[in-house]
Amino acid sequence: MSQTELRGNLSTSFMLIFALIAGVIGACSVPAGLLHHLAWRNDSLAATASLAIISWAVTALAFGLVCKEIIVGGHRGKRLQTLEAFITISVVSQLLYIVLLYAGMFNSRYGPGYGSSGNHGGSDGGGIAMADHETRKTSSSTTAISR
Repeated sequence: MSQTELRGNLSTSFMLIFALIAGVIGACSVPAGLLHHLAWRNDSLAATASLAIISWAVTALAFGLVCKEIIVGGHRGKRLQTLEAFITISVVSQLLYIVLLYAGMFNSRYGPGYGSSGNHGGSDGGGIAMADHETRKTSSSTTAISR
């Protein structure tokens, strides 16, 4: 195998660097997404959405370099074209992921109670507790229960 497969033009090296950085950030955002899926609360949404937006921004930067590489032209091997296709697919799928994350905030049909006040994670109060105190309504008043 020759090493001319990944030789392109001047933007190829920058595209490879940003594609690797975007892949690492995207892989680091997976545990936050899984935690949000388990907890399904507003505070886990904030952490997950911020990591998803950062990951998408770096991937969009790599996608911009892909576009520049295609426009400038030159010899692009099959491996480089495959990497360009993966970056393009990644940008679109990460944008769809961000849209779906925020869909739960605007319509309760897509997420359990993001828009309703006082409901954090469903009607049964399940999920991972993220606070030190919870409030419980009793027959006479609202009391704070310390965990």
